Amino acid sequence: MSRIGKMPISIPAGVAVEIAGSCVTVRGPKGELMYEFHPEMSIAVQDGVVRVERPSDSRQFRALHGLTRALLNNMVIGVTQGYSITLEIHGTGYRAELQGKNLVMNLGYSHPVVMEPPKDVIFNVNPRANTITVEGIDKQVVGQVAAEIRGWRPVEPYLGKGIRYAGELVRRKAGKAGKAG
Repeated sequence: MSRIGKMPISIPAGVAVEIAGSCVTVRGPKGELMYEFHPEMSIAVQDGVVRVERPSDSRQFRALHGLTRALLNNMVIGVTQGYSITLEIHGTGYRAELQGKNLVMNLGYSHPVVMEPPKDVIFNVNPRANTITVEGIDKQVVGQVAAEIRGWRPVEPYLGKGIRYAGELVRRKAGKAGKAG
């Protein structure tokens, strides 16, 4: 039995979980998320908790058991608390700002990089700390948008310039001077 899959998901107050076949809709104070799961996985709501059961112990269903439960839990957390990822910008002249809802970044290119937020994603910029915060209710979308922002200028190992996740450890390399010795 999957240790993750067998754990029940408690439904907080103000959250509604609706199951229509293999499609699950979760509504909460921050918004609504909908996802279509594997049709053979059984999802049931009883006494304020959601339980996931698998049809057999085959390898495929053992893998899907924990995955289904984790995705449902992420949906419940997303509509109640939301998700956020903070990115730090390091480098001379590198900066970010908001123009309306769009994120405009100057990252050493000949042009500014403009990113439009997807639905249910909000950008927050702190120009003093040079940080960007990506917030939203869908964990996958928030992570994908943060990865796309980071992809515009990943941290380079010699000077440490670029965009990194908050708290990310960057392994620095010694330059030419470090080799001769």
